[in-house]
Amino acid sequence: MSGPKPLSSNMEDYLEAIATLKKQIGVARVKDIGRLLNVKNSSVTAALNTLSDAGLVRHERYGCADLTEQGEILARDVIARHDTLVTFLTKILGVDSWVAEMDACRMEHSMSREGFERLAKFIDFVAAYPENEKPEWLRNLDHYMKTGERVQCRIKKYNR
Repeated sequence: MSGPKPLSSNMEDYLEAIATLKKQIGVARVKDIGRLLNVKNSSVTAALNTLSDAGLVRHERYGCADLTEQGEILARDVIARHDTLVTFLTKILGVDSWVAEMDACRMEHSMSREGFERLAKFIDFVAAYPENEKPEWLRNLDHYMKTGERVQCRIKKYNR
């Protein structure tokens, strides 16, 4: 017996958009979802019908969209993946925030859960070091990201 059918990246984008709009302006209207995702209202309506049939969204004709409990869980997961990627791209790799947002939108749908969990742990690990206490390898990474130049590795030799 198989579980629920995985959502397409487009459907995940709709869940993310609904959650974002609800947080920002309190409602998720068809026209606002369309504007946010740069799609036609008819496309939004079709997607809402699909998500409604899947039990992820409540939506009545000419009304606002609302996430079901399961829809909220999935939307939070998509948003967390997105935020994790944006943090990695901007804080670790130094990518411009606008570029990071666009890249995260593409990447958030294709990484495995294990990959995201490892990435989140790596970000937490790196963030635990105050700027003035970063380990040498992390300072070297920062230098390389900014200049493209590798720092000469200094291996300490111990006499036995």
